[in-house]
Amino acid sequence: MDQSVRKRRHSASSVTDADVLIVGGGPAGLAAAIYLGRFRHRVVVVDANEARAMLIGESRNCPGFPEGISGADLLRRLRAQADKYGATLVQGQVSSIEPTVGGFGAETNTGRIVARKIFLATGIVDLVPAIPGLREAIAGGSVRLCPVCDGYEVIDHRIAVIGEEAKALREAMFLKQYTQHVTMLARYLPDFSVSTRRVAMEEHIAICDAFERFVPADSGYDALLEDGEVRHFDVIYPAMGCQVRSELALAMGVKCCDDGYVVVDKHQRTSVEGVYAIGDLVKALNQIAVAFGQAAIAATDAHNDFALGYE
Repeated sequence: MDQSVRKRRHSASSVTDADVLIVGGGPAGLAAAIYLGRFRHRVVVVDANEARAMLIGESRNCPGFPEGISGADLLRRLRAQADKYGATLVQGQVSSIEPTVGGFGAETNTGRIVARKIFLATGIVDLVPAIPGLREAIAGGSVRLCPVCDGYEVIDHRIAVIGEEAKALREAMFLKQYTQHVTMLARYLPDFSVSTRRVAMEEHIAICDAFERFVPADSGYDALLEDGEVRHFDVIYPAMGCQVRSELALAMGVKCCDDGYVVVDKHQRTSVEGVYAIGDLVKALNQIAVAFGQAAIAATDAHNDFALGYE
């Protein structure tokens, strides 16, 4: 956690009282903390320092930053803003949350937190293939995880898309609006069906079979094929889906869809009274701007509940 933001740590025997406990300190969780703090509520954010936004080398589609901003810098600014309005920021992990009289009790590795409402903002983890130097490649832009976020940055680049055929084809077709040099990689011939190959051919998307592994190059990556051929790509886009961090929600009895995302209503309320879900944990467009909007909706609804006594 950034040193400019004060850390309030608690002993294992301490109990912290809050109006709202926010689990997850990514853009959604921190934006909710800002809103709730400005509504003059006692807010605790417990963050495991695993925000997906930390991987962003530079975002150029985040409103208000025309020159771009890194994920780390954005999070630092959000932490400072949440801290300014009184949120307590705790670096740690929440192991369990149970209902109590008038709210919830959460067990963390820094102590127990009792809160009237819970905001879940635990996010997702992107699934990626074995790529040497992955973290550095993501920071440098030679591996990218979100074509909606950064497709503009790969205009006319040579792109490799790797993943399950439906996801890979959908992502490859999306990227075609930015570059004509899009190739889908398959490890084995049966990986892509006849119908997928036909659509790819109609869309002028190349398919490269018998892919073996990626090797870092001076710019981008080389893809080594089984027959020894080498194909160079400027950027790799994994299209393998994600793992939803919904374990805590499920343990609380919160309803999730078949894909693992938490089901919410128009106010970001879950199936458990007093529990909200925001950010990538909810099935929507995984964008920082969307996370901010969900945070504002949930925080305002919770505030109105507090004010009207509808808890």
